[in-house]
Amino acid sequence: MWTPTTPFAPPGTKLELEEGRALTPKFGPDGLITAITVDHASGDILMLAHMNAEALARTLASGDVWYFSRSRNALWRKGETSGHTQRLVEMRVDCDQDAVLLRVTQAGPACHTGRPSCFYRRVHLEGGRPVLTATE
Repeated sequence: MWTPTTPFAPPGTKLELEEGRALTPKFGPDGLITAITVDHASGDILMLAHMNAEALARTLASGDVWYFSRSRNALWRKGETSGHTQRLVEMRVDCDQDAVLLRVTQAGPACHTGRPSCFYRRVHLEGGRPVLTATE
């Protein structure tokens, strides 16, 4: 039986990664995997973050979403200080298991700026130069 302390199996063959039933995440050299988070109800992209093996295991075990902060070099549970929590509804893995998609129920804004999503600016060209414009 799987428990949060059980290490994930190492990635297998290409066929096992793409068609197998085992979760064998391919963490990068830094020990992290990319996590894309979307609102379960709307499908809106909320944020992009990273998870290490412990964050991934805690998320699966508890249903609360955990991430690993590269800037703080620390594990954190979404909403632990803001109260803007994320509850896992579904986790998916991409074809070669080096990224996860988290479908969540979001309580409050997802972005630390107080916006619903971290993707609140659009990039476009003005006079041949890229500029940012708020989408809200």
